Amino acid sequence: MDVHVGDTLIMKKPHPCGETSFTVKRVGMDFRIKCNGCGHEVMAPRGKIEKNIKKILRDGQPVEKN
Repeated sequence: MDVHVGDTLIMKKPHPCGETSFTVKRVGMDFRIKCNGCGHEVMAPRGKIEKNIKKILRDGQPVEKN
């Protein structure tokens, strides 16, 4: 999956604060994402994040998932 630092991810499940959009801060074997609602940063394995992505936005435009 083609995810870059700075992309906005719309997830299938919301963060406990209720927000479903996250900004990507780090990409590698793990992702570091920041909740766009409360600002909490989360590190999670790449597979878990990729499985839960609903949509990827780059510069406000949707990106096709591979």
